[in-house]
Amino acid sequence: MDDKNSAAAKAKVGRVEVYWHTVQYRTVLLFAAVILAIILASFYLVFPETAGSLLRKLSDTVSPHDTGVAVITDRQARFVNLDGKVQVKKVNSVQWVTADYQVTLDKGDLIQTSSEGVARIAFADGTTYTVKGDTLVTVEENIVEQDRASQVGVHITAGQVDLTTGSWSVPGSKAEVSFENAVASLRSNSRAAVRTDPTTKEQEITVDAGSAQLNRGNEHVDIGQYERATFTAGGTGITKTQVLAPPELVEPLNLQPIIAADPRHDTIHFSWKSSNTAKLYDFQVSTTAMFNRIVVERKTVATALDISGLDPGDYFWRVHAIDDKNSVSDASEPYKFTLASQGKAQEMLLEVDATQLQGSVVEVIGRTEPGAALIINGEQVADIKGDGHFRYFSQPMARGSHTIVITGQNRRGGMAIKRVDVMIP
Repeated sequence: MDDKNSAAAKAKVGRVEVYWHTVQYRTVLLFAAVILAIILASFYLVFPETAGSLLRKLSDTVSPHDTGVAVITDRQARFVNLDGKVQVKKVNSVQWVTADYQVTLDKGDLIQTSSEGVARIAFADGTTYTVKGDTLVTVEENIVEQDRASQVGVHITAGQVDLTTGSWSVPGSKAEVSFENAVASLRSNSRAAVRTDPTTKEQEITVDAGSAQLNRGNEHVDIGQYERATFTAGGTGITKTQVLAPPELVEPLNLQPIIAADPRHDTIHFSWKSSNTAKLYDFQVSTTAMFNRIVVERKTVATALDISGLDPGDYFWRVHAIDDKNSVSDASEPYKFTLASQGKAQEMLLEVDATQLQGSVVEVIGRTEPGAALIINGEQVADIKGDGHFRYFSQPMARGSHTIVITGQNRRGGMAIKRVDVMIP
């Protein structure tokens, strides 16, 4: 009987078949996202204000917070040379901070230099502003966009600013300096010095290359090369005069290290270019940038001198031109050089990893030994990291081929020279 029942039970059990379908995780996520989007859209339509508040909170939560470190873009102004004490106050800050190469400059930012401080600022259009000692300036404009006329500018509250413009590809571009109640606008490939003195109320702009226009109220004055426009705050009228061109210094280059076996007795060769109508030159060497301690002064009809008797150290040199009417030109831009005793000749590490064009400015990226000193085209490289990596931004260059010369010296007295050819389109 049991056998019969067991057989009957087995007969009643049919065959079981199981079927399944494979669903990818991506498909599940896609369907989930669609359903969530429908829910969120419905919620936003019914409760728009509550939904907007939640979205803003979510955005604040997932967005990266400001770390205080500026991200440099190719449209922002930045420091490319710093010497001495230079401070910056950002437009949205109440504190002055020490300027460094990571600080980017925007409209409304203030820059202040001490009596020994100098800062060179590069804008993306190729214009550079050199803020001299005891100067306070404000960044007034920085409009540099693709295929549009650029407009950059600063305002001088007190002190002096030298500016140089490059070759602008878009017509209508301009670089400006405002001071007192006037605005000076430089044209392309121009160089000028602008000075304002709140104490004496004297204002002036001197054009060394190219041309500029000075606008003050209803007055508009064109200023050419080696011309100066002056006026007094509160006074009437702009006076324009010719100025004697200052000599252009040639050798030694600015910030060049000079290595001598016997610095005290070895001669140093100085040379400069002749100035039109100059009959005499006043040559000066000082231990300070303000030339309040002159250690050598010579008057000569030549455009070169050999000088000895200097101890190792840092020096500044400049030249005035004097014409047959005894009119004296402004001093040439002072050049600095360092005189050092020659150590044991050794090689040093100096490598150029890359060069990049920033308009007409060339960025040089490389590495050297920690603690080494570098001079590139006569300018000291200040942005050298602790591991020896460095970055340098050149002065604006004209179109064509150029050779960048990099000279290095390490603490052991070793030296190295690299030359890099670049092309400015």
